[in-house]
Amino acid sequence: MVDTKYTVTMNKNDKILVAGAAGMVGSAIIRALLKAGYQNISGTYRNRKPSVGSDFVDYLQIDLMDQSAVKNMYETLKPDFVFYAAAKVGGIVANNTYRAEFLYDNLVIQNNIVHNAWLSKVKKLLFLGSSCIYPKMAPQPIKEEYLLTGLLEYTNEPYAIAKIAGLKLCENYNIQYGTDFIAAMPTNLYGPEDNYDLQNSHVLPALIRKFHEAKTNAAEKVVIWGTGSPLREFMHVDDLASACVFLMNNYSGNKFVNIGWGEDISIKELALLVKRIVGFEGFLEFDVSKPDGTPRKLLDVSFLRSLGFNPSIHLEDGINNAYADFLNKYQ
Repeated sequence: MVDTKYTVTMNKNDKILVAGAAGMVGSAIIRALLKAGYQNISGTYRNRKPSVGSDFVDYLQIDLMDQSAVKNMYETLKPDFVFYAAAKVGGIVANNTYRAEFLYDNLVIQNNIVHNAWLSKVKKLLFLGSSCIYPKMAPQPIKEEYLLTGLLEYTNEPYAIAKIAGLKLCENYNIQYGTDFIAAMPTNLYGPEDNYDLQNSHVLPALIRKFHEAKTNAAEKVVIWGTGSPLREFMHVDDLASACVFLMNNYSGNKFVNIGWGEDISIKELALLVKRIVGFEGFLEFDVSKPDGTPRKLLDVSFLRSLGFNPSIHLEDGINNAYADFLNKYQ
């Protein structure tokens, strides 16, 4: 383990690479870096060029599954620091439908990014995983040490296995090669640049779209998957981005770090909150034939807080921000 007392920190002119810059997390990290005054940022995208900081960020279109392309990118850019925010992601339906793709694609992408970071002598890399790496029936709140102590939730098992492999890849490159690769596990995220596709989005953006469309169409009801009883924790993506920049500058070690808000809410309570923010006046109907997923998933964030970081965007304020982002895209 690298002693945090000797943590490498980013200088304003260091070359910083954000892999997966077009996604919700990657674009938020770029916003956070620009806000903090970093001046030498590159970001990768595959299909749609990001608009965040387009006048200040060097965006590169690249397929991160292409090993030679990733190798050439590292050789050309020579980044000092890498934020790994690229992944094939989705909600319950997407995870359970494209199981092979979620496992294979994520393994290939992270292997390319991490291995070439070592070959290129990157000073530091931050790997972002997901809280789904933990056992389905893990004690609550979930501590980092609960990893690999039980069975995973079946619907997102392939994605979780890929992310577990990624954080272990970073840990073991540190052990064998002396790299400074750290890993963080975010809770459920939402915010600007989220995916609102009802077929493969996560629960909160799906609720925003459902309630907005129901309001627009003067529908009598909105159908919610499951019983509404599962408890989930949500964090605004800008809080996550701030935490990532904080960790890059303040932490080094093999222990991965939970990133979350520290409190949870039931899906029913969440739906009622979104309903009020959107202004839908109908009623809710719960489709109990649909899966609930994990009964509860709340991260223990005491380690992150002991390092000195606390999030600041409360859920209601964050959902208002997310709904404004939705309206900006779909109206």
